[in-house]
Amino acid sequence: MAVATGSSSCCKLAKPCAFTTSNSSQSPFKLKKFTASPAKSTSIRCTIARDPVVPMEAKKESDPAPWQRPDVFGRFGRFGGKFVPETLMYALSELESALHKLADDRDFQEELSGILRDYVGRETPLYFAERLTEHYRRPNGGGPHIYLKREDLNHTGAHKINNAVGQALLAKRLGKTRIIAETGAGQHGVATATVCARFGLQCIVYMGAQDMERQALNVFRMRLLGAEVRAVHSGTATLKDATSEAIRDWVTNVETTHYILGSVAGPHPYPMMVRDFHAVIGKETRRQALEKWGGKPDVLIACVGGGSNAMGLFHEFVNDKDVRLIGVEAAGFGLDSGKHAATLSKGEVGVLHGALSYLLQDEDGQIIEPHSISAGLDYPGVGPEHSFLKDEGRAEYYNVTDDEALEAFKRSSRLEGIIPALETAHALAYLEKLCPTLADGTKVVVNFSGRGDKDVQTAIKYLQV
Repeated sequence: MAVATGSSSCCKLAKPCAFTTSNSSQSPFKLKKFTASPAKSTSIRCTIARDPVVPMEAKKESDPAPWQRPDVFGRFGRFGGKFVPETLMYALSELESALHKLADDRDFQEELSGILRDYVGRETPLYFAERLTEHYRRPNGGGPHIYLKREDLNHTGAHKINNAVGQALLAKRLGKTRIIAETGAGQHGVATATVCARFGLQCIVYMGAQDMERQALNVFRMRLLGAEVRAVHSGTATLKDATSEAIRDWVTNVETTHYILGSVAGPHPYPMMVRDFHAVIGKETRRQALEKWGGKPDVLIACVGGGSNAMGLFHEFVNDKDVRLIGVEAAGFGLDSGKHAATLSKGEVGVLHGALSYLLQDEDGQIIEPHSISAGLDYPGVGPEHSFLKDEGRAEYYNVTDDEALEAFKRSSRLEGIIPALETAHALAYLEKLCPTLADGTKVVVNFSGRGDKDVQTAIKYLQV
């Protein structure tokens, strides 16, 4: 069944979509090749279930050790999968097979490690935020210790470059000469344009017209790097619509084109692949924490739109049940306003952009347009693994408003001298609610996913400084 990239029609499914598997040798990722049942050509959105949203405190966590993330069908529990036109099935299977091979390819791994070290600038510091820690200190002198995983110090100023480098190298191995990408805040677009310039690949970036206006600096950076930036005017002219246009392009040009999807969303193997290219964040954090205080973090916090920076941090620690995983979504003008992007807080299960996950949708299964002051969180869906971790109770998901994010944007700038991206500011804002509940000495790591120079023009409209 072909599922919508941007159509307004919808349907209810009477039974789950059927999948078939084909035998293949065991890969390092423990995946098998598979294909979907024959696809129809109609573009539709499907509402799979009208499950009620269960509060986090009602969830019961199971043992994560035996979980398959994902299984041989590309699913995280009931989430994920491949809901795409038949024309994309070969490209996805080719991509999955290449991932299996390259996981054991020493030359590829050494080239990737070298570029991450010498070009991207890894590893990034795990920085003790002394003044933020002091800000949350209690009258008795106790309080949590705040650390920032400084992904903003990567080349291009965000975590996005980790995945872009990996996928660009992969595209070269597949013989693809044309790269497409979607972007909301512009950081993924800049990262993609950067690696295409580095490797001599044609680059086309789809970006919502509204996002182009509020992220004009990044639009200029992409064009300076040689990318063609295509404005998307359909829908709300934001990230969802840019993603839909990128998928349409890929369907048309699949033989020559690789789609560098920027988040842990989309059809399998993208959620797994993007997560694994970002998993370096969590691996470094574990090692750095051991060096700094001889143990693990107690709490990990990251903002969640599609969820790539969060999964990059969380993945290493999912099996460590004594480590809390906290994702922070965008509450926009407030959950009751209807103008928010809190998919895991208010969404229901459905299919968008090739995967089953939580979505913001109405009673007819139509997408409810999201809102966030942050262009990178302004998305009505979320990665399927986040949906799985929510349902299993392994991760907690909360939300903060535009106003709270703006205050955190200013607080980080004035207390630490680090201007955060507005996406990152959402994670920082949740410290206001979290820190008073934590025991003295609790080690909290916030994924500082991006720097905020791109958001200064937006912040100027709202902040008096």
